[in-house]
Amino acid sequence: MELSQKTRSLIQQYQLWYQGLEPKENLNTVSVDEVASKVASFYEKIRGVVDWREEHLLRKTAIERIFKRRMMVSNSTAEMAEPLLQELIRGGHFPNNRIPVSKIEDMQRAINKYVALMESSKNYVAENKLGNLESWLLSLGSCELEELLSSPIKEKALIDWMAADMDDRIGIREKDTGKISEEERVLLIYIGVHRSLFKMDDSTTALHLLERVYPNWKALDLASIAPVSQTIQETMGRIDILLKHPLGERFYQIIERYDTPYLLVGDVLSKDPNAFEALATNPEGFENAVREAYDKRLLKLKSRMRRAAFFSTLSVFLSKVLIALAVEIPFDKYLAGAVNYSAIGWSISIPPLFLLLLVMTVKSSSQENIARVLLEVTKVTFETERKSTLPVKLPKKRKGVASFFVFLVYFTTFFVTFGTLWYVLEKAGFTPLSSVVFLLFLSLVAYGGTRIRHRSKELIVGEQPQGFLWGLFDFFFLPVIQTGKWFSGQLVRYNILTILLNVLIEAPFQVFVEFLEQLRTFWKEKREEIH
Repeated sequence: MELSQKTRSLIQQYQLWYQGLEPKENLNTVSVDEVASKVASFYEKIRGVVDWREEHLLRKTAIERIFKRRMMVSNSTAEMAEPLLQELIRGGHFPNNRIPVSKIEDMQRAINKYVALMESSKNYVAENKLGNLESWLLSLGSCELEELLSSPIKEKALIDWMAADMDDRIGIREKDTGKISEEERVLLIYIGVHRSLFKMDDSTTALHLLERVYPNWKALDLASIAPVSQTIQETMGRIDILLKHPLGERFYQIIERYDTPYLLVGDVLSKDPNAFEALATNPEGFENAVREAYDKRLLKLKSRMRRAAFFSTLSVFLSKVLIALAVEIPFDKYLAGAVNYSAIGWSISIPPLFLLLLVMTVKSSSQENIARVLLEVTKVTFETERKSTLPVKLPKKRKGVASFFVFLVYFTTFFVTFGTLWYVLEKAGFTPLSSVVFLLFLSLVAYGGTRIRHRSKELIVGEQPQGFLWGLFDFFFLPVIQTGKWFSGQLVRYNILTILLNVLIEAPFQVFVEFLEQLRTFWKEKREEIH
């Protein structure tokens, strides 16, 4: 069988990435003090618990947090790049003595671009909308800084490969062709691949969409800022509409079921892109390489699920204990005159145990799935293989009585589920405040556990039957999960603890760390003078 042209293009991109891995001799790199680095790294681990994000987003989240803080407290951004990079290295987000000094100039150029764009936009954007635009640009800037420091050549190549392949496979049924434009279909596939293949957040996806609008975005010079600033708000609006498109989830669901073969081909390519073509001509060797890549991903997935189960359960438990000590117990003593410690104990233990149950009862693989994976890998890699089409079923508009009864059933389920839970809590001796806190925590746990369960199936190819018990749970707990999703969004948006940490603790702490590094450098210089 012959490799497809798309696969050959992918191999070329991976070869470029592979060449970039070769160590360069006599390279001047950025260095930070090891002691100061250990202090800063310890703080970053604590922040990682407070700003808990999925593993692949931890570094990007830290870059965005640090970048925004420095933009807020700095009098001048003209020389921000070097201390920003040093702080990232001290925090353990990038290796010490590995980043070339030349990256500082690249970072500063990017920072200057975003600062100039925000300043120029003030002439064209209404004052009440300027804050949203600046926050959006700072998020994009954080993504760009990460990509400058850790080039995503192979990730982008894999995204482009899968997006092009899915463009040939995913179509709209003939009767639905008027409901979505061809441009929207292509872009929704592109967005779905970002979200499925590497679980990229909206900021990173928006940056890549922006690069499709402005192909030279990363090389944009200050002379081009004015014309771009005139249209940047409109561009932000169009990208936001695409990211929140009502059909985006439909495209994502299809793409997510078939992303495993592309990931595995990428894994095999990563070992040695130069030997891939020869390997692919050996059916038995190629199958063994794919199986090996699958087994490695499965082990990592199981390890990640165990960590997610542990840290998310611990986070829920500690948060519930803190709220019980700070709010529920004093409230009960003040109003009721006594504390129902039995109810408090159940309130503290049930949510984390429920989350643990959701996470640990999921199946990540099967022998039938491995066979499907091998077949799909062959389909996406070789030219002669015929690929099945994947039609997107657009939702039908509900009208009249049918629409009314669908929403009636949903709201009835909402009130039945929450009403039953409230009744049980009341009988168990929960106060109204404790009941509200418990239900909110249960909603967050149901939403978080459902997301983790979904991620645990990332190696499963095709649509899987849900099962009766999970279907029953889904029917009655869907309102609880949806409430948890909404409440989770509000917590991220109005995280008071994060704001207090940034303003009251993090900024002074970083001043102390930088002082410590300068002090140790001074001591080292004085010690070297003794001879």
